[in-house]
Formats: sequence, C-alpha cells, structure tokens
Amino acid sequence: MIDAAYVQRMARYNRWQNENLYGAADTVSDAERRRARGAFFGSIHATLNHLLWGDRIWMSRLAGTAKPEGGIPQSVSLYDDWNDLKRERAAFDAVIVDWADRLDDASLEGELAYYSGAIKADLRKPRWLLVTHMFNHQTHHRGQVHCMLTQAGSKPGDTDLPFLPL
Repeated sequence: MIDAAYVQRMARYNRWQNENLYGAADTVSDAERRRARGAFFGSIHATLNHLLWGDRIWMSRLAGTAKPEGGIPQSVSLYDDWNDLKRERAAFDAVIVDWADRLDDASLEGELAYYSGAIKADLRKPRWLLVTHMFNHQTHHRGQVHCMLTQAGSKPGDTDLPFLPL
C-alpha cells in the first residue's frame, strides 16, 4: 500500500521529468522529434502524445477529470503542434500535482471499477495499485523518450528520483 506522500512525490517527479525531456526535445528539430525510431509508439512526438493521453485517461478514472477522446491508437496524435503539446503537458502536470496535494491516505483505499480499452474488459482493482500504475506508465514511456532523444543527439538531464529538487 502506498500513502499520500508517495503520490505527492511521484506527481512532482513526473512534472520534473517532463520538464527535463521536453527541454531536451526542444534542442532537436521537429523532423527529429517525428522520426520513427523503433519505439512502441514510433517517435518522440507520438510517444509524448500517448503519455499525455495516458495520464488523462488515468486521471479521468482516479480524479474525475475530463476523459480524453479516442483510444490508444488515437493517443499518438493528440496534438500535432509541438508548442500545443508542450503547453498541454505543463498544464496537465499542474492538475496532477494539485490532485496529489489534495489526497489523504484514506483516498487511496478501496477499489476502482473501470473499463480497460487496452484489453476490452471491465476491471476492478485496488485504487492504490492503479495510482502506482499511472506513475509507472509515465516512467516506462519517458524511458523510451529518453533513449530516442539520445539517438537524436540530445542529452536529457538526471532522471534519478533521489535527485528530485524539493
């Protein structure tokens, strides 16, 4: 079981790392951000779109925010314009931090029922597990983006959780 302090720390880690990767992505051309690099979602731009979509779908379930349109196949084209994607990412990171700051330990208890478009099934899972999954999903795809940015000649900063500025 996790606690509210964990969620608050991970929300800030998410924001910090998104600032890190988007800053690194700003140093490469739009063509480099869109180049297919063999990652699951293909490119830096597509993966960052999917990551924002994924955060929005999980927050719609966990916090009642607006559900994003489309499913996983459409998640890669949420925002075509790089500046729009950057703006929306920063705005939604603020939503995640605000949500985390309002949580208490009791809000992580119980189960959450939801429909998974990924496996086309209704599920019921512990709320704390799904919150943990949201942060794990972020880290997983940011790792892919980090690799692709390195391939593109950029150098993202530190990613280690202990180095998170407080």
